Amino acid sequence: MNDTYKSGFVAIIGRPNVGKSTLMNQLIGQKIAITSSKAQTTRNRIQTVYTSDEGQIVFLDTPGINRAKNKLGEYMLKVAEGTLNEVDVVMWIVEATTFIGAGERYIIEQLEHVKTPIIIVVNKIDAVSEEEVFKAISTYKDACSHAEIVPVSALKGKNKDELIKTLFKYLPYGPQFYDEDTITDQPERQIVSELIREQALRLLDKEIPHGIAVVIDSMKERPNGRLMDIDATIICERDSHKGIIIGKQGAMLKKIGSNARYGIEQLLDTHVNLKLWVKVKKDWRDTDTLLRNYGYKMDES
Repeated sequence: MNDTYKSGFVAIIGRPNVGKSTLMNQLIGQKIAITSSKAQTTRNRIQTVYTSDEGQIVFLDTPGINRAKNKLGEYMLKVAEGTLNEVDVVMWIVEATTFIGAGERYIIEQLEHVKTPIIIVVNKIDAVSEEEVFKAISTYKDACSHAEIVPVSALKGKNKDELIKTLFKYLPYGPQFYDEDTITDQPERQIVSELIREQALRLLDKEIPHGIAVVIDSMKERPNGRLMDIDATIICERDSHKGIIIGKQGAMLKKIGSNARYGIEQLLDTHVNLKLWVKVKKDWRDTDTLLRNYGYKMDES
């Protein structure tokens, strides 16, 4: 690779629900990270890749930085904060508002100890006036003076090219880390489980979402190559939650499966036969062994 090619790693951080996963999906042009109106949708660090003639950007989409309430929360926080000094650029996503709350102040405190270049991305500019966008930029410039600021709409893709250009400005010259057709390092099983969990997050009551995990029991392609059989289990914490997830005469579970199957078929480019089960594992979010079993690598920083 010559000295005109740039490559590096960019951490995406921010409070829950500011649009981190939506922005990453928009930047790479394909859905990898799940999105939901519920907080803390992303639980593992998801690595995706943007490749162009100019260079390659490897995005690390971290869980939202939020004060921990259980072992799962502690793990998510550790993953997010541990990423900041491992990358070439930190991209902090905020909303277009002049209000800087305790959560944002907490992130500012973390960033004060980071030597990595910081780009603040003011998201959701499609939802406010131009004047409010300028006020938000000014507010964050005062709060984090050493950061560069780029306003965007992750939902609409507005100013996406300017953001990519700004990111490349801070990346070092270097080799291509992944083949140009690579978009993620996530195994298909992991993405499939996340697509199922996304639909559960969208459809279930408020008290349930954080208490669920999804485990892929099997994924087998039929000999003709035209159909993939997938068996998956939704894990919940309480017997009462199991009833809600299954729904009356199995209606809710059927709807979760039907909605998830569409996204899985888009991902795998084949027809899918998806079967879902529900199991109760009390307090799994506070049990190290179960967290590991459900894909959360507790020994990682």
